[in-house]
Amino acid sequence: MASQRVFQLGLRRAAVAPSFARFQQPAGRIVQRRLVATEHVNQQKGTEILAKQRLQRPVSPHLAIYRPQITWYGSGLNRLTAVILSGSLYLFGFAYLAAPALGWHLETPSMVATVAAWPVAAKVIAKFTLAMPFFYHSVNGLRHLAWDLGKGLKNQTVIRTGWTAVGASVVLSLYYSFFV
Repeated sequence: MASQRVFQLGLRRAAVAPSFARFQQPAGRIVQRRLVATEHVNQQKGTEILAKQRLQRPVSPHLAIYRPQITWYGSGLNRLTAVILSGSLYLFGFAYLAAPALGWHLETPSMVATVAAWPVAAKVIAKFTLAMPFFYHSVNGLRHLAWDLGKGLKNQTVIRTGWTAVGASVVLSLYYSFFV
């Protein structure tokens, strides 16, 4: 019903408009018209035309032409830590659910006894490996919350808080690994 109404209005406008104003657009409305001639071409000719057009297209800049910055590394590391944290949570959850069927012992007492038998260096490395993504993602999350409030958005502040997030994450992870 609405399409019929639009068609009728279009016919009325075309009938009432003078011949010289037929292709003028209403005020405030921009419509781009491109008059083209078409012809049928075979597959090979079409591929050649497309190849010539691709040579004239602008090339998008790639990351390799830019100087690396802490904002890049911070953003990538934040996403990577999110994947690591959520992926390990899901893996452990599925393993915990499948453990009775597979004969694995993932109960807390079994895991505590297993880790207690490890050498101290292995415990420290395992704790640091688990703590670093957690602390970096947490500290960087606080940084993002500050940005959401409109604080610290100047370039120098972003650079300083990026390195602060890295440093605080390493310090917190080392503290957790050795003293907790």
